[in-house]
Amino acid sequence: MRKNKGFTLIELLVVIAIIGILASIVLASLNSARKKGRDARRVADIKQLQLALEMYFDSSNNQYPTGDIAALTALKTSGYIAAIPSDPLAGKTYFYQSTNGTAVCSTAPCTSYHLGADLEENGTTLSGTGGNAALSSDVDSTIGFNGQGADCSAAGTDDGCYDITP
Repeated sequence: MRKNKGFTLIELLVVIAIIGILASIVLASLNSARKKGRDARRVADIKQLQLALEMYFDSSNNQYPTGDIAALTALKTSGYIAAIPSDPLAGKTYFYQSTNGTAVCSTAPCTSYHLGADLEENGTTLSGTGGNAALSSDVDSTIGFNGQGADCSAAGTDDGCYDITP
């Protein structure tokens, strides 16, 4: 009698199915980690821009650059920041709007601003835990970015729009 050693077709299919299930679990968690990493970079970039804006304010007669995100090139040309950071995902941008404290400011002097980004892991989908931690410290203003691709007008909703002011 000769004994055949090896696996049957059923055993091989079961092993392949188990490997497939484990691989899909790993890929799903990796995707979530990538989103969190991009959001962490967004928050860090916004903090870097905020610091450059404050240095600009201190050296330019107590006013911020007038306008929208294009106005931030003044920070680079003045030497307050080496490069204007861009969103880690192509096609998305950061948001900036100068204000006079209560409304959008189109002429100098602008004494305030709204600066922010649209986060991927927002307040409603972060694994059911109640949201990105950065959203608990933002302002979600009514005079922020409406019309610029993000809507922070729903105050306190933590809809994924990270909005900060000075």
